[in-house]
Amino acid sequence: MLGLLLLILALLGNITRKIKPEAVKPNILVIMADDMGYSDLGCYGGEIKTPNLDRLAANGLRFRNAYNTARCCPTRASLLTGQYQHKVGLDRNGKSLTRDGVTIAEALKPHGYQTGMVGKWHLSEAIPLKDKAKHLDWLNHQYDPGIPFAEVSTYPINRGFDKHYGIIWGVVSYYDPFSLVEGDKPVKTVGKDYYITDDFSQKATEYIRDFTKKDDPFFLYLAYTSPHWPIQAPQEDIERYLPVYQEGWDVLQQKRRDRQIKMGLLTPQSNKLSPIQGRKWAELSAAEKEFNTKKMATHAAMVARMDRGIGQVLKTLEETGALDNTLIVFMSDNGASPEIMHVSGYDRPSETRSGEKLLYADAIPVADIGKEISYTGIGPEWANAINSPYRLWKAESIGGGIRTPMIVHWKGLKTPKGSVSDELTHVMDIMPTLLDLTDIPYPKVYQGNTIKAMDGQSLLPVLLGKKRPGYAQLFFEHEGGKALIEGDWKLVAPKRKAWELYDLKADRTESDNLMMKNPAKAADLKQKYEAWSKRMGVSE
Repeated sequence: MLGLLLLILALLGNITRKIKPEAVKPNILVIMADDMGYSDLGCYGGEIKTPNLDRLAANGLRFRNAYNTARCCPTRASLLTGQYQHKVGLDRNGKSLTRDGVTIAEALKPHGYQTGMVGKWHLSEAIPLKDKAKHLDWLNHQYDPGIPFAEVSTYPINRGFDKHYGIIWGVVSYYDPFSLVEGDKPVKTVGKDYYITDDFSQKATEYIRDFTKKDDPFFLYLAYTSPHWPIQAPQEDIERYLPVYQEGWDVLQQKRRDRQIKMGLLTPQSNKLSPIQGRKWAELSAAEKEFNTKKMATHAAMVARMDRGIGQVLKTLEETGALDNTLIVFMSDNGASPEIMHVSGYDRPSETRSGEKLLYADAIPVADIGKEISYTGIGPEWANAINSPYRLWKAESIGGGIRTPMIVHWKGLKTPKGSVSDELTHVMDIMPTLLDLTDIPYPKVYQGNTIKAMDGQSLLPVLLGKKRPGYAQLFFEHEGGKALIEGDWKLVAPKRKAWELYDLKADRTESDNLMMKNPAKAADLKQKYEAWSKRMGVSE
């Protein structure tokens, strides 16, 4: 009798285990800004009004030692695959993501995740029309060649995303974007008061409301174009920031650094203020100051508008009851950009849809900066200043190019609210972190393709207040700019320049070149870089 009773209890226990619900997997929201300055956000020392991202930081975890790959496409490739970009086809900007890596969406989708993307893809090779005049007409929305914007097999909906609304190319007008698609169908017209940042924010809220109708968790990748050039924003938003930037880039850089020190993000001893590359503000004429003030005010308006949209997204998460079970990651694809384009071509239109001529570089009247006809960027001086305290800008392997603000917000964080981590972190850590968090295995084969190993490392131990092994070395290369970080040492060669050596513990802003003082260390690091470069197939 006792034996029978024990058998019944064992069977009941087995049944109970089988019907016990699995742990609820978290929703995931990854938000990426485009060409944003390291210190643009309020929570990273900026004066731009970013209350929503600041709120995430105040209740989450900020990283001050986080890195990207210095440029749009390579960073997006590393983010989505967890690999160095060279291994998945992005050895240079503008190519297609290859099939020897899986995207986060491809990894999560087979395990019950709903997957969506809103925004800039930029991982499909854009091939211009051979007829240059027709190509410009295509960019201008004045000619339809009847072809897709790139090979459709490379679109997001064919890389694991259930749905995608956004742009396929990388540079577009904020008022009438080229290459806008819904899935694989072109969106041929937009409304009169259209603004792309608002559109992406609204679409993200729609996706969340749709996802939360089901019990299955979701992964949403929200990739804004803001504040990438052309710098364009509603005039009323720009006007709010005009008084803020009249003192110029030298003063702005100093004020941001002072604020960063006061916030505890920096220490003055190891963060010398990097010299502005270009002219001093005092050297400008009154007209030049007015022109450049308007440009920076436009950039600020773009960042503020993005933050406002992120506020909409957060409100939707709250209203749908999804916020507490959503891991949110925010970062930028690279540092602020020095680019100022002078002519149309490739991805730059020459006219509006209605035939109004677009104005480039210095040909823009101050009153027109920020409007649809204005196609320019902030330039090197502002870019250097808003990457405070770091040197240089986008596309370089110096700090101003590859350091990114990074915020993680999640109810499961075991770190103090509002704390800051010094963990050496890379954008390619996001994929392994999400797989670790969701207990989903990384595939060795996907849809018949052999998948290369990830290079990133899970941040989950850090999020749980623990330590992780970390990187022995972290490597960087983009179109000639290259670097290696090992411990406190950084060996770096800006584009077309010689190697430089820095002790990041004493000199985070890479101001004191130690090449002559430590030739043995430099030689050792150079040898390690060259071995990695060879493995990646980097062409010198």
